[in-house]
Amino acid sequence: MAAGIIFAAISGEVDALNNAIFAAAEDAPMLIIELCGMICLWTGLMKIAERSGLVNLIGKALSPIIRRLFPDIPKGHPAFSAIIMNVAANFLGIGNAATPFGLKAMEQLQSLNPDKSRATPSMITFLVLNTSCITLMPTLVISMRVSAESASPAAIVGPTIIASTIGLCFALIFDRLMRAFYYRR
Repeated sequence: MAAGIIFAAISGEVDALNNAIFAAAEDAPMLIIELCGMICLWTGLMKIAERSGLVNLIGKALSPIIRRLFPDIPKGHPAFSAIIMNVAANFLGIGNAATPFGLKAMEQLQSLNPDKSRATPSMITFLVLNTSCITLMPTLVISMRVSAESASPAAIVGPTIIASTIGLCFALIFDRLMRAFYYRR
């Protein structure tokens, strides 16, 4: 924002900047209303997916992978199911539905933590997984593209899957490298 203001002042386009600011301020309430509607829709669909068992099905499919990423979580511990639900929601692109599961997972991981003042390796891995999870359906981005009247709002799905998969792979590799480096010290 600062760079835009400086550039507008240097180039003498302060009027254009003011017009853009006021146009954006006019459009913002409508964008918020449209996004709220889309978020409600996708959150409702997530609830339907959860109640129909789709989220549990995804969770069962992800369970062997999650078990390998978090070998120090005891089998049957509530942290494990909260992590699976968080990953399943992120997988479906419903970040706001994933947040309560993420908070619950971190709370459960903290209950396993012997030193409450420091994060455990599982907590760090969970944060890495949560922030870089593979997204199959980027619902918020699609919603924004719909509200911007994009000709093809779902065209982002393929690139999102590829980018999020690559990002997750690099994030998990970096997590393991940093863990090995930390334990060597």
